[in-house]
Amino acid sequence: MMTSELGSRIKALNAVFTDSFGYAASRHFQAPGRVNLIGEHTDYNDGFVLPCAIDYQTLVAVSPRDDQTVRVVARDYANQQDEFSLTDDIQPHSSQQWSNYVRGVIKHLQLQGMAIGGADIAITGNVPQGAGLSSSASLEVVIGETFRQLYQLPMSQSDVALNGQAAENQFVGCNCGIMDQMVSACGSQHHALLLDCRSLDTQLISMPESLSVMIINSNVKRGLVDSEYNTRRQQCEEAARILGIKALRDISLADLQRKKDLLPPLVYRRAHHIVSDSERTLLAAEALRNNDISTLSRLMAESHHSMRDDFEITVAPIDYIVKLLSSYLGERGGVRMTGGGFGGCVVALMPHNLVEGAKQLLAQKYQAKTGIKEDIYICKASNGAGEI
Repeated sequence: MMTSELGSRIKALNAVFTDSFGYAASRHFQAPGRVNLIGEHTDYNDGFVLPCAIDYQTLVAVSPRDDQTVRVVARDYANQQDEFSLTDDIQPHSSQQWSNYVRGVIKHLQLQGMAIGGADIAITGNVPQGAGLSSSASLEVVIGETFRQLYQLPMSQSDVALNGQAAENQFVGCNCGIMDQMVSACGSQHHALLLDCRSLDTQLISMPESLSVMIINSNVKRGLVDSEYNTRRQQCEEAARILGIKALRDISLADLQRKKDLLPPLVYRRAHHIVSDSERTLLAAEALRNNDISTLSRLMAESHHSMRDDFEITVAPIDYIVKLLSSYLGERGGVRMTGGGFGGCVVALMPHNLVEGAKQLLAQKYQAKTGIKEDIYICKASNGAGEI
């Protein structure tokens, strides 16, 4: 069912398409952003994550062309345009970063030998950018899904996700894991997605209808995230190398604790977060499935403390939001930082009747304490990429 807000966004996107290309778009696709409920930085360690797709998405209006030209217009960037030929060796754009996600996805489809033709494309999105809700993965997945359906490519939803990840790793140059693209491609309404980041096996975990998903954007700019992300990744790889395993997925928390003395103290703390958070993710999926909110609350709190103390990726304003909401919710809901860290967002699961009180508490306290105004999004677990 199309909401009136979605309908108005598509109408505005259609107007941009027509203004830019001189005719009407023939098809429309979407791919959602995501919020990760638990399991942070576990994805590139072959561990487990538990995200859900959210009802904020990137939209595409598109028509196929009968030549090898791709023309793209980005409504959210003052209708900036890009144009390139599929017969050329596609290279990064010199100045438009958004273009590189589009170019990268298309180039990696070609590298896989997919037979694609040209297209005229208009793009818009309402996934908050720079907040850790995967606006980039949403863009990669919607472009991949658009070409998959437009040219009937022999790809699964998981293949679309993997193609998007390859584009981000190798074309854009960010060494991300698979979680963001996978849940954007494969998410399901009213469910979280338990993802095994090694096998790519997924399980849909029913979300209790009694819970709201609240995302609080701290509006702390995520300044260190790229360099620190790569440093954390190297530390995790060092731990695995010293322990003689392929990835931190391959050791239990009990075994890691027994082998603590093998690792430099800092590297041990990094590994301790990864191994414990991956185990917590499996327990949290079970708690969600059983509507065991008090256990979920405890696991989310432990996850946040681990990110703060062992992985050292939280910042003071984020910790303050978590402390406020933890005191307010008690065992009635869970709260933790979500995303790569060094700013970005907090995710909280809570009964619907506590949402207004949580909003009021943040409005009264957060800006007064930090000098920054928060943004709050109330989300629903939503479907992954597809045609509208």
